[in-house]
Amino acid sequence: MNIRLLTIGKTDNKALQTLIDDYTKRLSFYVKFDLEIIPDIKNVKNLSEAQQKEKEGELILSKITATDQLILLDENGKTYSSVGFSDFLQKKMNAGTKTLVFVIGGPYGFSETVYQKAQGKVSLSEMTFSHQMVRLFVIEQIYRGFTILRNEPYHHQ
Repeated sequence: MNIRLLTIGKTDNKALQTLIDDYTKRLSFYVKFDLEIIPDIKNVKNLSEAQQKEKEGELILSKITATDQLILLDENGKTYSSVGFSDFLQKKMNAGTKTLVFVIGGPYGFSETVYQKAQGKVSLSEMTFSHQMVRLFVIEQIYRGFTILRNEPYHHQ
């Protein structure tokens, strides 16, 4: 299985980027993983919230193939424990999922079109985090999930 993480806009915090790079490297020992950054939309002050979501949605969907499993990082998504999330990953692998694509949307979330194409939604917490921090949290949780599946000592209960 391949895993991709699509995000809107680059990470400008160097400390966060260093951690993202570290966990991305660690994850590469378990699964083919790609972090793909969709550039920020230009001239957003001339767009309504709905227009911005629509434009971001078009860019997101242009990166998705028909066989990809699309999972949105969404505040209204299903919450998992780390062990539960590792089970989620295992089920996707057992089902023969070729590419699992997690998406972190823009500041206003996702367009209705993106919601309709998604096969699921995952919430990291009821709290709100910056989009840049969410990248690190998602990659770390995917890494943690694989260490749990391999019974490695990274995760403690």
